[in-house]
Amino acid sequence: MEAASSHPRPHFKQHFKGFNSTLKSLLQGHAFNAWVRQQSAPVEIAVTTFVNAIQGAALGGLMGVLTADIRSSLPTQPPGMSPQGLASLQQAQALAGGPLIQARNFAVMTGVNSGISCAMRRMRGGVEDTQTSVVAAFGSGAMFSLVSGAGGSNVAGNAIMTGVFFAVIQGGMHKLGKVVQPPSDDMYYINGKSMLQSLGLERYEKNFKKGLLTDSTLHLLNDSALRDVKIPPGPRLLILDHIKRDSKPDLKAV
Repeated sequence: MEAASSHPRPHFKQHFKGFNSTLKSLLQGHAFNAWVRQQSAPVEIAVTTFVNAIQGAALGGLMGVLTADIRSSLPTQPPGMSPQGLASLQQAQALAGGPLIQARNFAVMTGVNSGISCAMRRMRGGVEDTQTSVVAAFGSGAMFSLVSGAGGSNVAGNAIMTGVFFAVIQGGMHKLGKVVQPPSDDMYYINGKSMLQSLGLERYEKNFKKGLLTDSTLHLLNDSALRDVKIPPGPRLLILDHIKRDSKPDLKAV
């Protein structure tokens, strides 16, 4: 009886662990994102646009609540206002509208941006680069101008100008992110890069990468391995001597 009653416990524990893992995946969005990627292009684009529009609407609603003081300080439209002054007032009102107005504006902006990015990724085989970022930003900026009314009387011209402004800003940020963020494979050569810099041999970093001499292989380096990646005799001696000196404390400790 004891054996029979204790037998289901591992089975229940296994099921609970699987359920917990599935729940965590759903909460983190992994399962949903995987499901979306498996759909056809129109479905993926529509779902991506809708989900990001909802997120943008929530952010816009919050912004509308936080900018209540700014909205109350805006002047009312006086009679006989010039077209230029009216356009400026409309732009200010569009950027400092109430929660519903801001929710609409941000929903359009984020939804269009994500939808265009998703469509371009599907058309270009998954490529996501500066071109994708710029096109998506232009579309979202133009739609934001049209929907918010920030364009004033010259609707088409201001929509294009706003789109160009968004594209320049987002394209610049994308480029800056690429410059600041190191290549993903550099994380495997941090110690080797530091060693070469301390020896004044930075020009041989590419040799290390070409030969896949990662940080985990540094303690295994010998003259033959360095010769295979076309490092001259003098630098080879410096590198091997540096590794030998660095390994001495470890040998004493052992």
